[in-house]
Amino acid sequence: MSALNPPVRPEAEWQLQPYLEGSVERALPLGTRLWSQAWLRKGLILAVLALLWELLARWQDNDLLLPTFSATMRALVEGFASGELLARVGISLSVLLQGYVAGVLLAFALTLLAVSTQLGRDLLSTLTSMFNPLPAIALLPLALLWFGLGRGSLVFVLIHSVLWPLALNTFAGFQGVPETLRMAGRNYGLKGLRYALQILVPAALPAILSGLKIGWAFAWRTLIAAELVFGASSGQGGLGWYIFQNRNELYTDKVFAGLVTVVLIGLAVETLGFATLERLTVRRWGQQR
Repeated sequence: MSALNPPVRPEAEWQLQPYLEGSVERALPLGTRLWSQAWLRKGLILAVLALLWELLARWQDNDLLLPTFSATMRALVEGFASGELLARVGISLSVLLQGYVAGVLLAFALTLLAVSTQLGRDLLSTLTSMFNPLPAIALLPLALLWFGLGRGSLVFVLIHSVLWPLALNTFAGFQGVPETLRMAGRNYGLKGLRYALQILVPAALPAILSGLKIGWAFAWRTLIAAELVFGASSGQGGLGWYIFQNRNELYTDKVFAGLVTVVLIGLAVETLGFATLERLTVRRWGQQR
């Protein structure tokens, strides 16, 4: 066979089986499929912790120091059934929402100013260096002096706890936006707020979401700590005040029920809130694994 007429191999056609949705998953062993579910793994971790708690409390045999897990769950159910615990949670969440939203808005305003002007960058760097290391609860005496025993004091310390970590994360995310995306935005004639919202914010969304989660965690624990100190807004105490009151009355099971409620709210916000937002945005867009 000459080089000008190379041999031609006969074509071969392979009949492929049609793809069925879920066929690959069904081919895996049942144990592997179950273990791949994040909710099941987290549920097992919580079950193990509850079992260890129950065993340790029964071994110690002192309900005043450490009530059993079952006694705590009874106090939790009774608290929600009576409406007292639910009312306390509602008060705390309403104050938290006000402070968190105000802190987020101020953080975005400060960050947009920082990415727009050199003076804004200097202002953000100076303020975060000054106030970010300052614990929010340390400002509580000053807040009480300025705003009195009311909701204003709580909102003030919540804004402080949210503002600085969110501003730092957001600005770091903006700084990490690739130059090609910046050039593409400028080529389309985007400027100012449109440039920030259509180019910077989507590209920096993983860092922004991280800042939102950190700000939420700081705000939630700051609120509980502040309510443990003075608690009330308009004469009504929140969840931290519920814990403090029951500690004074030596209802340790109710104290632990309040602490469990704090943890459950944190898990719900993380699992149903931020995890869902990440799944619909940065993971769907391929920005995060």
